[in-house]
Amino acid sequence: MKVLVVRLSAFGDIIHCLPALDDLLTHPDVSEVHWLVDERYAFVSEIFPAQVHIHRVALKGDQPVRSAWQAISRLRALAFDVVIDLQGLIKSSVLARACGSPVYGIDRRQLREKLSALFTRPVPFHAQEKHVVQQYRHVAAAACGNNGAEPLSYKQPHIKPGTTRCPPHTTLLSELGLIQKEYVVLHSAGGWATKQLPAETWLAIAGNLPKQAPTAVFSWGNDAEREQAQALATACSGFALPARLNMSALCTLLTGARAVVGADTGLLHLAAALDTPTITFWGPSASWRSAPIGDKHWHIESNPECGPCFQRTCNHFICMDRIQSDAIVKVLHEI
Repeated sequence: MKVLVVRLSAFGDIIHCLPALDDLLTHPDVSEVHWLVDERYAFVSEIFPAQVHIHRVALKGDQPVRSAWQAISRLRALAFDVVIDLQGLIKSSVLARACGSPVYGIDRRQLREKLSALFTRPVPFHAQEKHVVQQYRHVAAAACGNNGAEPLSYKQPHIKPGTTRCPPHTTLLSELGLIQKEYVVLHSAGGWATKQLPAETWLAIAGNLPKQAPTAVFSWGNDAEREQAQALATACSGFALPARLNMSALCTLLTGARAVVGADTGLLHLAAALDTPTITFWGPSASWRSAPIGDKHWHIESNPECGPCFQRTCNHFICMDRIQSDAIVKVLHEI
């Protein structure tokens, strides 16, 4: 059976799909697995097992319609037995359906864009399948003919060294002056404005790192985040990454860290998949839905009366003000 997975974006959401991808790759009836990703997030596919065939589409490029048509033409020619839409948006479901094969998708009750269900066969989730990892596994299982009565379990996304297109960056830590140093990565970026901690909270965390890991490394992903990281590093004698890292360098940095602290972002989920301890804080999004689970991962909960709201903006923002630096520092000293 030849399978196409459509998950166009974003960073952390693609990481959450790794257990479903593993299920497909180990299924006895699956001979080939292909993946369609947005060009902007193609870098994440470098951590996939090397046998996965990657296809790109530039939906935010200069000619999105042309790019979509070219991708569809290539994919239709491959004659997939089944297509799996793990995005659940109109654009992903239309692309999936245009490939000319049966499409399995997300439970219609979970869809943000309800019309996308018109193009797929929505897979109903069990009440116990609250985490997105469980839900993605369920859609993949149903596409392979297994839509059983029992809920599927959570599996921690895991990147297997030596099986990907992402070799280690052997000189990175030396180039950054971090060789043989203990450090903690502080990812002050939030993705959404509602996920960002106040600057004073970050400075309090950086100023109280454990003696075993005295160096605070501030990471970033775009120009605005870079300015923020540099300002925080300057204020606390920390270290801000001098340039944006590619996936190989990013994996090397995170693997070498004593811990990674940040919001519900792709970088934190990447760190967890690399088996690095993480400390995440939660307010507008929910740990029960998307947090890494395991004895190396800690969740600091805001628990506002109005949350989790899953909103990117807010006129009554209280979530991150409730996250206390002492709670994060306490965990760092216990790791």
